[in-house]
Amino acid sequence: MSSPTVVLVHGGFVDGSGWRGVYDRLRSQGHRVAVVQNPTVSLEGDVAATTQVLDDIEGRVLLVGHSYGGVVITETGSDPRVAGLVYIAAFAPDKGESVNTLIADPPPGAPVPPILPPRNGYLFLDRDKFHGSFAGDLSADEAAFMADSQVPWGVGALDGKVTEPAWRFKPSWYLVASEDRMIPPPAQRAMAERTGATVREIAGSHSVYISQPDAVADLIHTAVQSLI
Repeated sequence: MSSPTVVLVHGGFVDGSGWRGVYDRLRSQGHRVAVVQNPTVSLEGDVAATTQVLDDIEGRVLLVGHSYGGVVITETGSDPRVAGLVYIAAFAPDKGESVNTLIADPPPGAPVPPILPPRNGYLFLDRDKFHGSFAGDLSADEAAFMADSQVPWGVGALDGKVTEPAWRFKPSWYLVASEDRMIPPPAQRAMAERTGATVREIAGSHSVYISQPDAVADLIHTAVQSLI
């Protein structure tokens, strides 16, 4: 069976360019790779954007989602062209769940993401707290650029509920970032366990897909090999 194409799906506050390090490593290993640019206005819109990328690919795909991108791949993954799912420090909702429901009851003592009150239906992170919360293992300059180039995250995306979680009937993998201050590591472990995912854990921030592209690409490579 042919190797599936890897489709990388970003999360909230960022765009697909953050996958560059992972993209380069996967390409050097001979993988076919595509990157989705989610509008992050609504879950429905992001599923449509991801499906549009799938439409341009021949054969099967492996969906990879970071953070909110995990919601997108969970919903899109029911597509028959999707062979598996890889979650990178990501939300993995069950039926009827959204990011909003998953963050409603954080574990005791968990850090609170510095999300500012909505403005015109969109969310932003406090720029002064972006480094510590989202990108703790990146340089101050890298974090400052990410903070100043934030993509507005729509409240509609935050509230988008999954209708049919693909991880219930397709294989999945999960990379836990143990130093994450956006999605608490205990929550990541719990989501990974209920999905039945193959789990790896590394010391990394929420931006682990940028700070540790080798580890992320290695898990994706393992998933691809498992599907051949």
